[in-house]
Amino acid sequence: MQNSKKITSLTWKKGARVNGLEREEAAEKFKDWYLKDRLSIREIGEKTGRSYGFVHRMLSEAGVVLRGRGGDRRSARRVKSTAEN
Repeated sequence: MQNSKKITSLTWKKGARVNGLEREEAAEKFKDWYLKDRLSIREIGEKTGRSYGFVHRMLSEAGVVLRGRGGDRRSARRVKSTAEN
């Protein structure tokens, strides 16, 4: 008989292992939040009580192509020098 237990909550005790069907379902839910709801990895981590690394790993396992970092990626020195000209 297969384990047909559905996850009821996406919050776990700190350091709790997430395996099997529960892990697959959590990965799909994280994928939905990340792609459809546009939540960040940090926001998903806060929502579920898990670390950035855990959420990142779950998204990668689910085959998600991660978004690039946001914000201005130029260095402060370069921004300052262009403002003076």
